[in-house]
Amino acid sequence: AFAMAVFFRGMDARECADLTAAMTASGTRLDWRALGLAGPVLDKHSTGGVGDVVSLMLAPMVAACGGYVPMIAGRGLGHTGGTIDKLEAIPGYRTAPDLATMQRVVRAAGCAIVGQSDDLAPADRRLYAIRDVTATVESIPLITASILSKKLAAGLDALVMDVKTGNGAFMVEREQSRALARSLVSTGNAAGLPTRALITDMSEPLASCAGNAIEIAYAVDYLKGARRDVRLHEVVLALGSEMLVLGRLAVSPQDAREKLERALASGAAAQRFARMVAGLGGPANLLDAPAHHLAQAPVVVDARAERSGFVESIDVRALGLAVVALGGGRRRAGEAIDPAVGLSELAPLGADSCDRPLARIHARDEASAAAATEAVRRAYVIGDSAPAMAPVVVESID
Repeated sequence: AFAMAVFFRGMDARECADLTAAMTASGTRLDWRALGLAGPVLDKHSTGGVGDVVSLMLAPMVAACGGYVPMIAGRGLGHTGGTIDKLEAIPGYRTAPDLATMQRVVRAAGCAIVGQSDDLAPADRRLYAIRDVTATVESIPLITASILSKKLAAGLDALVMDVKTGNGAFMVEREQSRALARSLVSTGNAAGLPTRALITDMSEPLASCAGNAIEIAYAVDYLKGARRDVRLHEVVLALGSEMLVLGRLAVSPQDAREKLERALASGAAAQRFARMVAGLGGPANLLDAPAHHLAQAPVVVDARAERSGFVESIDVRALGLAVVALGGGRRRAGEAIDPAVGLSELAPLGADSCDRPLARIHARDEASAAAATEAVRRAYVIGDSAPAMAPVVVESID
């Protein structure tokens, strides 16, 4: 009854802040002071999308710039991929370490990306389960309290939110995304957590791939400089800049971008990622031999357009659901995930369908590959001319 009342009647700012505080206080609140960290404790959270691999690179990049990033990440939900599911594609990686191990890795590597423990904001798990079965998931006050209760419990010094908008986002309409971003920023700041938000575009996949092991391989390539999609790189730098400025590790956004670029170019960010993976039980040589450790699908085929022309629009949600259908996501809670399957070489908006496939399908068998090929073709609209390109960072809320 409470969840439905909030869904239909909403909450004012004070009510939302009080609910967030109560949920935060329902469990343990981390205190990093005893570790004597040499920099601020920072985090970033995304509302989810397709090809959103940002966290995997951003956490070690910020760590290489002097921040400490204890990132509490989640699993896939609906058509969106989950950072924890991606990391579980790395053999041995522990996404649910004990608190002492997580803090030790944060101190040594500068970052640790893990799942929510039973001690952090347990009221959130109870309330979320209720929301899921009462169709009250898409309530801005309840989303705000759910996200921020976990972040406040993590003992952060600053938080940057990536609120997605567009057909691949949960908040499809720009005004919905803006309302959520404003709610998160105002509630976080009212609770004493300096918070900013960027609204970013999800009208096409952020990276040119989607799938758990596939995205880990992409993150390794990004950190090593082998490939960096332009739109993805812009979002990483924009979010990282906000984190460094909020954490007083940079004096301006331009200074922050230069620091982040140096962390990539010097290999410092890649080293932090490798240290995090090894510290949480993964292979020490993942960066040197990703193909040796990451699962690969036995069937790989290209999905090509049925007519020539340019990519006019993309149903991003449909691409995410195609990955789920391949076995790379869950249709129901507790379902096993196949880490090897997914999509790569995704064509961006404006791409010429004569020059390249729409996507490369990574499947467990021929039948699922054929079904995914049809799903990808339906998700792409091919027209006679390329559309105008919109900026990937839509708006800043501070």
